[in-house]
Amino acid sequence: MPDSSTPPTSVDSGPSPVNAPQTPIQPTVNPQTGSGSKGTEPMRAILLVVLGVACLSCSDATAKYLGRTLPPAEIAWMRYVVFTALVMPLALRGGSLSVLKTTRPGLQVVRGLGMLGSALFFIMAMQHLPLAEAAAISFVSPVFVTVLSILLLAEKVGVRRWAALLVGLAGVIIVIRPGADGFQPASLLPILTAFSWALGLVATRKMTVQENPLTTMVWSALTGLIALTALLPLHAAWPTPWEMLLGAFIGLVYTAAQWLLILAYRQGEASVLAPFTYVQLIWSTALGFLVFGAVPDHWTFVGTGVIIASGLYTAHRERMRARERRSIA
Repeated sequence: MPDSSTPPTSVDSGPSPVNAPQTPIQPTVNPQTGSGSKGTEPMRAILLVVLGVACLSCSDATAKYLGRTLPPAEIAWMRYVVFTALVMPLALRGGSLSVLKTTRPGLQVVRGLGMLGSALFFIMAMQHLPLAEAAAISFVSPVFVTVLSILLLAEKVGVRRWAALLVGLAGVIIVIRPGADGFQPASLLPILTAFSWALGLVATRKMTVQENPLTTMVWSALTGLIALTALLPLHAAWPTPWEMLLGAFIGLVYTAAQWLLILAYRQGEASVLAPFTYVQLIWSTALGFLVFGAVPDHWTFVGTGVIIASGLYTAHRERMRARERRSIA
């Protein structure tokens, strides 16, 4: 589900743009135990991640269903309306507008537009591609995050993680199969999804650490909602009551997913939880079959396996590096 942001702890770890929470969560880690400030609960955190990505897959499947009759901008707009309506009361509790104050308004807008682009491109992709294939291709996002982090943040990446990222990119190429008879130009849309998401994440990292996560969430919600409202007259169809109900369902399930993922990353380490975000591919495949009767071909399974292997290795390397940092501390 595309307009989100993840809580990764490195330039090339974390879930894809379609399954990540809006606000980066950085749990306080005990250098002796490696646990969060409230004590890490890995099994509960893993369960929350699995449930969270299941909700996101349900939101994606519903968006794909609505895409048969409604334009992508309108589907994204309905989700933003519900999400903003649920977030703003929390942000404005006490009647204060201080949550809107930011020291980096330009970066906040760039982040919001990146998340919005990720949402639109993914919904567009699902109109032409099976759900599982679109989700698998979008997992190329760590490659873009790494490249943009090097160019814009001057971060350094080791040879092993570069190798893992290139393997993941090879997996995406296997799924897309450019030059093959089955290649669809729409396969490029999940790549644009991943790039937009990566741009939003790098903008998040470029902000000062003093920036309130809730402020970032509100700015992203309002930026997306304002931009989509401006686009709506150009790309809109009058929805039926059933379609409006499904649009509200998308927003509610999406918001529930954000909450579950935020809770998960508060209770567990990102390097431990990151591999379980790949469960989204299982949910997407199952829903794609149950709802749309789509069965991925064997190349999609092979490419997805390569992508997952790359992600698992990257998460393993992050976990090892975290242990080394704790040992030094």
